[in-house]
This record gives sequence, structure tokens and C-alpha cells, in this order.
Amino acid sequence: MQVPLFNQAGDEISQIELRDDIFGIEPNKAVMHQAYLRQMANARQGTHATKTRGQVRGGGKKPWKQKGTGRARQGSTRAPHWKGGGVVFGPHPRSYEQKMPRKMRHLALKSALAAKAQENQIKVIDEFNLEGTKTRDMKTILDRLQAKPSALILVSESSTPVTKSAHNLAKVKTLRTGYLNVRDLLGYEFVVMSKAALSAVETFFDSANGAAKGGE
Repeated sequence: MQVPLFNQAGDEISQIELRDDIFGIEPNKAVMHQAYLRQMANARQGTHATKTRGQVRGGGKKPWKQKGTGRARQGSTRAPHWKGGGVVFGPHPRSYEQKMPRKMRHLALKSALAAKAQENQIKVIDEFNLEGTKTRDMKTILDRLQAKPSALILVSESSTPVTKSAHNLAKVKTLRTGYLNVRDLLGYEFVVMSKAALSAVETFFDSANGAAKGGE
């Protein structure tokens, strides 16, 4: 699959090949959905907590005597039906972590990239050459690439000018290829990447395939 290669001015300077084994596969929606849910679940802290009647302070004394008052018998003011009492079946600290095989995680990433490529939502730029850290310069580049209304900028390595220039733009995020994930790929309309970032993505899947073959 070939896509245009742009420069910072938004001009098409040539064509660049996107590998079919990554960007040309049939997107697996079920795996993408599972990977997305897994990522969202793993982001949960699970620190929510409520106290049972045995954990609430006080309530050791019987509120009133068992018989003779005309009222219902009560054993503690910390019972669940009392104000200030314990909570029945309330949340307690737990882990929401979900496991997913490595091959399925990689398939989900490939599927998300392939879906973007097939919708012509991948913009490849030769390089980001920013002299300073100006939001206006990054906005101009994205406008010329027609990467609206939202864009995920992929860079191969940490780049302070690119990150800071895009930081104040609404619906724009800069991400290193090493942190590529399904949530961000699906959460932004366009994916803007440099040639170096594209090469890093391809290298990642090559090394992943090599590791998988070595483990078999």
C-alpha cells in the first residue's frame, strides 16, 4: 500500500510504501475491542473502599434493652440500616488487571493501524524540523496536512520541540512509538508520523515476530 509522503509545508514530495503485513491486513474488530477494554481496565486503580459493620468505629453498646420498649430490637448502631453504619456489598480494593496474549495485543495494534490506513487517515511526513517550540508552527503543519479535527503525532524518539509545540493544541497528542496503544490510535481521527516513526513501528513488529518465533 502506497501513501503520499509530505514535507512540513504540506506538499506531496513522493510516495512511500506501507507494509501490507501491518497496514494491509483485515482489521479484527473483536480483538481491537478486547484490547481497548483491557487497557481501560488496567488503568483503573481499584482503590475504592467502604467499611463493613465490623470496621466502623463504635457501636459496641446495645442501643436499648431487648424487651419492654415497644421498639424493634437492635444490637448495634453500626448495623447497615443505621445512619453511620456499615455498608453491605460495598466496593473494596481490588485489581482490575486483565491478561491478553502478546500475539493478540500485536494483532490489535496492527488492526488499528490497518483501519487508519484503509480510511486514508495516516499522514506520513519526511521529518519534523522545528526551530523552536511554537504552538503556531505545529498548528500550521497539521492544517497543511489537513489532519483535523484531531491528530495523534507519532515520533520515534523523545522530541522536546515537537512535544511542546503540540502540547497546547486541543485534540492533539504526541506519542513515542514505543508507547503505541490501541486507545490512542482509536481515539484520534488522524495519525501523523515521520518516516523515522514509521520505520520504528515496522521494526517493533519485526522484533516482535522474531521473539515469537524464537519462543516457539
